[in-house]
Amino acid sequence: MRLRTPPSRRLAVAVAAAAVTVVLPVPPSAAHARTPAAPSCATADAHTFPLATRIRGGPASYEAGGRPRTWHIDLTNTTERTCAGVHPVVVLVDDERALRPDHPRLDFYDGPRAHRVAFEATDARELVGVLDGTGFAGFTVPPGRTVAVRVRFSLAPDAVAGRVTANAAVVQRRGRDGDWVGESGAYRFSVTEDADGGTEEEPEGTDPAREAREAHVLRPPGTPAPAPSPAPRPTSRAARTPLTTVLVPLLTLLAAATGACLLLRARR
Repeated sequence: MRLRTPPSRRLAVAVAAAAVTVVLPVPPSAAHARTPAAPSCATADAHTFPLATRIRGGPASYEAGGRPRTWHIDLTNTTERTCAGVHPVVVLVDDERALRPDHPRLDFYDGPRAHRVAFEATDARELVGVLDGTGFAGFTVPPGRTVAVRVRFSLAPDAVAGRVTANAAVVQRRGRDGDWVGESGAYRFSVTEDADGGTEEEPEGTDPAREAREAHVLRPPGTPAPAPSPAPRPTSRAARTPLTTVLVPLLTLLAAATGACLLLRARR
């Protein structure tokens, strides 16, 4: 792989580690044929990359095990030459160096087709994923135009919580070789604890499905549902206990009469 532009050290190591995957393999259909090199969109005396690259639209955080989120890698051709055979390379590095290649899940779209990206670990404990796939020859970016590469990204449930930095390096495949033709800025995000995948729980007693199940168990089939009981109306203490109010004086009088009768019998 030839690097036409002075690289940043970290991305240079990562892209070099991905070079075997990105550039060297020849498509199976042309394994025994000479593969013509696409014209390079980089020049030997260039001081900047021909493809201005940025990661756009990514969220600030992901839940481990949560739903995939969509973002874009924008490739803008700043030259007067067409850039063909273009493959972005996503490089992930987490602060704890705890991410494994099976933790991130990244799919990119070539029109309506989705391709899964396989990640590999470098000696520096960075993860490198090449946007490549069966039947995919790379993106073509015309002069002065921008191609927005749509990706969907998520993390496995056992991914470690922490901070992650993503970069996109861009390689132009040229036969069995290639040029580094773009580099994005850093996209930083956090990873939070495993999502349970459920929805927010409803307050107790407000689950219609549960109430229907309970009603089915408590009532035989075909029995009409009872009318709802009216809400109790507030009443005064006297209105709540009219019987007590009447019986207490009556019992008092009865006790007095009984005592009088017994006294009269004793005197006789």
